[in-house]
Amino acid sequence: MPGSGDAVDKPKVVLGVSGGIAAYKACELLRRLTESGHHVRVVPTASALNFVGEATWSALSGNPVSTEVWDAVHEVPHVRIGQGADLVVVAPATADMLAKAAHGLADDLLTNTLLTARCPVVFAPAMHTEMWEHPATQENVATLRRRGAVVIEPAVGRLTGVDTGKGRLPDPEEIFEVCRRVLDRGTAEPDLRGRHVVISAGGTREPLDPVRFLGNRSSGKQGYALARTAVARGARVTLVAANTALADPAGVDVVRVGTAVQLREAVLKAAADADAVVMAAAVADFRPAAYAEGKIKKKDGEEPAPVELVRNPDVLAEISADRARPGQVVVGFAAETDNVLANGWAKLRRKKCDLLVVNEVGATKTFGSEENEAVILSSDGGESPVPYGPKESLADRIWDLVAPRLA
Repeated sequence: MPGSGDAVDKPKVVLGVSGGIAAYKACELLRRLTESGHHVRVVPTASALNFVGEATWSALSGNPVSTEVWDAVHEVPHVRIGQGADLVVVAPATADMLAKAAHGLADDLLTNTLLTARCPVVFAPAMHTEMWEHPATQENVATLRRRGAVVIEPAVGRLTGVDTGKGRLPDPEEIFEVCRRVLDRGTAEPDLRGRHVVISAGGTREPLDPVRFLGNRSSGKQGYALARTAVARGARVTLVAANTALADPAGVDVVRVGTAVQLREAVLKAAADADAVVMAAAVADFRPAAYAEGKIKKKDGEEPAPVELVRNPDVLAEISADRARPGQVVVGFAAETDNVLANGWAKLRRKKCDLLVVNEVGATKTFGSEENEAVILSSDGGESPVPYGPKESLADRIWDLVAPRLA
């Protein structure tokens, strides 16, 4: 692909833009790709230029923009652009574009590029809910995923006009994160394609009165890293999020919960058709036996009454003992402050899960951090240490161990 002299050393990304109102958001995705050191060639459809003009794409990318195979024909762009790419991402991908890609149609430069690309391909659909849910669109998506493309699930939210529902283009920053992870994996197959994985994240809160609760320090970052890496590996992801303040990962169905009981209900429902369940959330072991309808007042000269606690349901043990489907893989987490490995092995035997991720935690360790280190214990006796590093590295190592068990 033509570009600046140092483009040879930069990952080459083709950003395809199809004709939907969300095309304007692709400008932010383009900015993130170029500013992070990628050489980007924008290939819009003719209808996309009705929303964002050629001059904008060319100025932001620093590369020429064309929609037709007849432009600069001596360079054979309909073949060369796809052949030279390290990644092709289509954002937004309309229902029409998904249909053309699934059926191998090639009536413009973008669809020709998709046919000639031998690199990873990511589609970020955006359309009205009815169009997304139509059987034709769902069959086209299934076809693309079966061939190895990563098709990100649309977000839920405001669409055009007064409509709301599933079909909104995910946040450009989150699409960028998927692209970055797909590029990091290179030509590796999306080994979770066709799989549904359920992940819990965050920390539950058990209310004591209308303003107070028992909780923990979990930020949810490890669970969200698991969700993002699973999307990049082709999975359909349900994320059960307990009290997090993080942006929804692109392509993930997010179910928000507060308490351990609510988390249990959500996980059991989502796990009914899941191939794998990863319990990364910090679920409270106990909750107050009684909930005070009014704020508990401090009384001068009196000590507060003791807070009686009762056990919360053990969600990890429950889903391990009663698998929703044959071959379902269950992964647990153990946050320990001492005797880390000994306590981890004891918990693995008690919970009867397939893998247990054991890490040492504390006020300044793991919780809220961008990094983690752990040992992954296996029900067959294996130990897989994961050195200190980004939480997404630990997440990828977990999926590396889950994927063969699914096969």
